[in-house]
Amino acid sequence: MLAPRYVRWRTYAFSLPNENAPSGEEPLRMPSVAPWKPQNRLLETLPDDVCARLRPHMQLVELPKDKVLYEVGAHQSQIYFVRSGIVSLQYVTTGGEAGEIAMVGQEGMVGVALMVDSSAAPSRAVVQVPGEALAVKAETIDQEFRRGGPFQVMMLRYTQMLLSQMAQAAICSRHHSIEKQLARWLLLGFDRIPRDEELRVTHEAIANLLGVRREGITEAAGRLQDAGLISYGRGRIRLLDRKGLEAHSCECYRMVRNEYARLMAKGDD
Repeated sequence: MLAPRYVRWRTYAFSLPNENAPSGEEPLRMPSVAPWKPQNRLLETLPDDVCARLRPHMQLVELPKDKVLYEVGAHQSQIYFVRSGIVSLQYVTTGGEAGEIAMVGQEGMVGVALMVDSSAAPSRAVVQVPGEALAVKAETIDQEFRRGGPFQVMMLRYTQMLLSQMAQAAICSRHHSIEKQLARWLLLGFDRIPRDEELRVTHEAIANLLGVRREGITEAAGRLQDAGLISYGRGRIRLLDRKGLEAHSCECYRMVRNEYARLMAKGDD
């Protein structure tokens, strides 16, 4: 049985990223060093002793839009616990085509493959919606993971959830209509931003992520807007009717959401 859930991360300082780090290794530095709390659902499940060990090794980093956190095959030096924004995990073909296999927000982290092989990232990680994250070096993560206990269990459970999301994305793209795929993608996106905030993303960007034609996304978005479920314009999409959009989505969204809720609930055991 895991330790009870603790959310006792109080105010404390952090260090800024190393300016001499190789290009692509660190996001841009934050403009200030204001006190903070984790604001990441995975970190908030950890007990006090784990928090105390990780805290001195965390760096608050900016995630600007279109920032590539790592490329396929690149060396991974750290994991990012997302506090805000959305990071897209993408599979890239040898011909350069890319498609999204999962998205990560404040419910998760970027770089779980580091636990297996930090010498070669299996996917590309790109910031789709700007925000910030807590970066932790590979050595710290590896050391804490080898201790076992709550941190290791949390990492394994999140990896399972991420694999489930990837599997659903593959099934969805093969068997469901563009409109259902779009509804699923929008719901996952809105789940990862503050309530009533807009998703700032173009039809072309969504089409590239889903691997479909832009015209198909535009037509599907038009139908969703005509139904009063969303509104869009100038690269901004607002959610108007969540229940209605869920009804237009396929079962893939509900399965991903329910799997995450199930695994997170175990973290409170």
